[in-house]
Amino acid sequence: MNLSLIKQLDIARLIGRKQDFFDSDVNKYEKEISEIVKESSFLVIGGAGSIGQQVVKEIFKRKPKKLHIVDINENDLVELVRDIRSSLGYIKGEFKTYVLDVGGLEYDAFIENNGRYDYILNLSALKHVRSEKDPFTLMRMIDVNILNTEKTLQQSIKKGVKKYFCVSTDKATKPVNMMGASKRIMELYLMRRSLEIPVSTARFANVIFSNGSLLYGFMQRIQKKQPLSAPMDVKRYFITEKESGQLCLMSALFGENRDIFFPKLTDELKLISFYELAIKFLEQIGYQTYICESEEQARKMVDELSQKGKWPCYFFHSDTTGEKEFEEFFTADDILNLDRFKNIGIIKNKANFDSAKLDMFLRCLEDMKKNKTWTKEEIVNLFYQILSDFEHKETGKYLDNKM
Repeated sequence: MNLSLIKQLDIARLIGRKQDFFDSDVNKYEKEISEIVKESSFLVIGGAGSIGQQVVKEIFKRKPKKLHIVDINENDLVELVRDIRSSLGYIKGEFKTYVLDVGGLEYDAFIENNGRYDYILNLSALKHVRSEKDPFTLMRMIDVNILNTEKTLQQSIKKGVKKYFCVSTDKATKPVNMMGASKRIMELYLMRRSLEIPVSTARFANVIFSNGSLLYGFMQRIQKKQPLSAPMDVKRYFITEKESGQLCLMSALFGENRDIFFPKLTDELKLISFYELAIKFLEQIGYQTYICESEEQARKMVDELSQKGKWPCYFFHSDTTGEKEFEEFFTADDILNLDRFKNIGIIKNKANFDSAKLDMFLRCLEDMKKNKTWTKEEIVNLFYQILSDFEHKETGKYLDNKM
């Protein structure tokens, strides 16, 4: 990533912040957080991802007794260790990383032989709506977001883990896409296992500049001298990578059984459209937005416009599968606690789930895999049997068909 470009950005100003959103809550409970971390052992699954790295740093800087990181991405794990050693240094506690696939036999052996953890935090996820474009990637998303969660929950129960945390998403609220629906189903499996182990989760907004995000893509487009492209009619809430790590840790340590933490809707957390962010982003790095009428025009004009202090952008109305105009964190039927924290809200859940449906879901997936054949329609229909509020938005168009 271009360091000079990053230095020009005021990320807080981009999303309307004056300071980190959760700092006041974290600072208020800092003594308690530090005491818990110092006396505890942690396993962070998916710890090399954008959110996972922030969670790892929040834990590491408070000097835990043991901190183990598991991730399938070898290069990102290497960079995480280099980053921590170069910024936070060392701790007396045990700090180790493992390149493992949570769905694999090697991970099972690791858990069986590696002793007990106080906290297991599962940050692994397939997070893109575009992952539902074909039935095979869709099944992989189900494996990661649902089946691996159920598997690691059962292992945590067997090993006597004190608390299990798994990250969710705002897209799990009234889901219209398979990614959000997979996380909502994951929440139901959490509810079922909550009778055997304390669990908590967090729903939060788009993490600005996280790997694979549209804002991360903006950075890549500038470096590669390519135009920007964004929908005009899609609005999202945004939090920073640091804020995502703080919210996850707060839920893991302070969430009561079945709690879902989320960012409160305040003047500091506003819905922002992607095209507005594109304009602000270009302004901060010294370019004026030039709106093009087509992708082709935008591609052709980069060299000419960039020399004049302008950057070509193609803005469009969204017509792809699974896109919602705006996201939300809770429904009108949810029981909320808005008093415990300043900027963190809590959904208080009872152990509501249909065990027969959850068992049926697993059996159907097992049959599909055994036969090595399934369609997206079959999986969508299966999701409808589990989720009463699922309203899948299928248009036949996907983000991979856009710039």
